[in-house]
Amino acid sequence: MKHLLSTKKLEPHQKELLLNAGFGVVEKDFISIIPLDFQLNTVPENLIFTSKNAVKAILKQPGLKELQEKKVFAVGDKTSDFLEQNGFTVSETTNYGNDLAHKIVAEHKKEKFLFFCGKKRNPDLPEKLKKNNVSMEEIEVYDTVFSSTKIDRIFDGVLFFSPSGVKSYCSQNELSNSIAFCIGNTTASEAKKRTKNIIVAAKPSIENVIVQVVKHFK
Repeated sequence: MKHLLSTKKLEPHQKELLLNAGFGVVEKDFISIIPLDFQLNTVPENLIFTSKNAVKAILKQPGLKELQEKKVFAVGDKTSDFLEQNGFTVSETTNYGNDLAHKIVAEHKKEKFLFFCGKKRNPDLPEKLKKNNVSMEEIEVYDTVFSSTKIDRIFDGVLFFSPSGVKSYCSQNELSNSIAFCIGNTTASEAKKRTKNIIVAAKPSIENVIVQVVKHFK
């Protein structure tokens, strides 16, 4: 039996996929999400979200109704679906921040944007927009905090869902002979600093990470 560690607690149906495929699964949250206090002033016509955590952080805001009337640009199907479930209308969705920035520069360059992000957000999207003189303001609405644990065993595969997850896990553990299964290219770039044994999901979703695990070991 192959043994896996997920660096994030999986949904029951996601864990079930691995158990049914005959894997032993250990799961632990290696990062915690902390909402931050923030203030909304003038809100432009377009909003950007690159994670569900940012969406969750603004759902209790007094100005939520006004935000729901704006045009929304999202990264990732899960983020996009979560926005739609909470009364937002998503105009554009891409798999990666870089792709979204490219689309905005090509088709919405003269418009104004507000980016709801985490303190440790990926720089690709904001840097590309700034470089192309797109008017954008950033508001940090959550922080990612490491909650690392020393684990005294070697797993056949370790599942990573963010660069912060890689950093947190590797702050106390070696990847040694484990294969790092990564949700996307940014997470894989972080893992590459520590191992060459990396498999990246074809599409950045937890389900696709699981598909890669099953494909590889079966």
